[in-house]
Amino acid sequence: MSHIKSIDSSDLLNLDATAIAQLIQTKQISVETVVTTYINHIQAINPSLNAVIEDRFNEALTEAKEKDKNFPENFSDQPLYGVPISVKESFDVKGMTTTGGLIHRKDIVSHTDATVIKKLKDAGAIILGKTNTPALCFCQETVNKLYGRTNNPWDLNLTPGGSSGGEGSLLAAGGAAVGIGSDIGGSIRIPSHFNGVVGFKPGKFKVSSDGHFPSIKHSLQQRMEAMGPMGKSVRDMRLLYQLIAHEKPSTQSLDHTSIHILPNNNPYPLSESTQRILDSVENFLSGQFPTERTLPPLFEESAQLWQEIMSIDGGKSIKQLAFNNDRSHIIFTFIKEKLTERTNIHPYLSWALIGAKLFKPSRSRVQAIENLVTTNDEQLDDYLNDRLLIFPVYHTAAQPHGEVYKEIFSIRKTFKKYMPYIAYANVWGLPALTLPIGTDENNLPISIQIISINGNEDKIFQLGELLERNFRGYVRCDQIEHS
Repeated sequence: MSHIKSIDSSDLLNLDATAIAQLIQTKQISVETVVTTYINHIQAINPSLNAVIEDRFNEALTEAKEKDKNFPENFSDQPLYGVPISVKESFDVKGMTTTGGLIHRKDIVSHTDATVIKKLKDAGAIILGKTNTPALCFCQETVNKLYGRTNNPWDLNLTPGGSSGGEGSLLAAGGAAVGIGSDIGGSIRIPSHFNGVVGFKPGKFKVSSDGHFPSIKHSLQQRMEAMGPMGKSVRDMRLLYQLIAHEKPSTQSLDHTSIHILPNNNPYPLSESTQRILDSVENFLSGQFPTERTLPPLFEESAQLWQEIMSIDGGKSIKQLAFNNDRSHIIFTFIKEKLTERTNIHPYLSWALIGAKLFKPSRSRVQAIENLVTTNDEQLDDYLNDRLLIFPVYHTAAQPHGEVYKEIFSIRKTFKKYMPYIAYANVWGLPALTLPIGTDENNLPISIQIISINGNEDKIFQLGELLERNFRGYVRCDQIEHS
């Protein structure tokens, strides 16, 4: 197989999955070369990032050699043939552990693939390894007692976000062509924003969650949860969504579509850099689309609804998973961990469980929420039929480790200030594309979300591609290898 001389390892690490697939399919580079390049890069950067917590490098190289030997004539069913990908730890991958960051699950090996993983393997992808999450994906920062803390490649003192923080960190540094995450409270979008990668949270019930840990049982929580791709380009988000969704999105036109952008003077915090970026997006789009700066319906209720839905069983199911057969009291465990750091439960998780108990809605309130979402789903469907929303993701760029946790999990209910931008798409089960648009004064990436209803995915991707061409988009962070 001939190789292109001009493609060095740095070029390969910058390329998205679509471009790498094209090079492989046209025999301009071997699968083994691609996979080797990415493995070498992960081995160089991971000591600083702690993003990959379990690898399958030997298996990946074996698969790469097999793919080079058994080259198919047609790639229509395998658009990711030979493309190296990463996977959030919460997805079952045959032969790998699924721990949720819990010490007592460290030896539990999966014997099957999650549905999403099977679809990506069937499309020809090669899995390099699994990436870190907070314990049981129950936090917007990525740290647990089993694997430790993941760092942001733009500044190791900053959080990569969570719960798909390992994915965000690794992809930002070019450690995989594309990856897969999950999102019930910003878990794809916050890491995409903090690390400067592209991410897509599908709408409710569009992608199977079979083989994701922990599994969600309550219907209100199920409508908030989504499995989706993270990576380097909008076209990759479109491709992977087509591969993992129950059905491909229909082709649409942006004609007669209006864009509603969240106003800067809304009741919630927003950094000056983010305000400036929203203004520049509005200035760019207003010449091509009807645009308006306005709060959409049900925006101000969404953070409270999100917290109540997340607390629906008082954290009982998560507590059972976290404590296994240990009957320790949550508050006692939290205090003991703070004093000694010698329990098996990270304090972020135990404190979140205390919060879930405090915020647990009554049975009548749960019924009221179910009625509320059913009624207002129809209102939103109508409102968003020919509209796309543009939101910030978080009020600032990436923050120091621990700060985001304090903002969202404070007993003072500050989640009401900091979660509305994120909670809206979860509560209403809406698809949301996260796209890096610019940087703040510290050169940290700042992204926006493009949101609409189920069925408008093609419009979301089209607008994303338009903005990607005219603004920052994905830029690989190469600071780790140069430090």
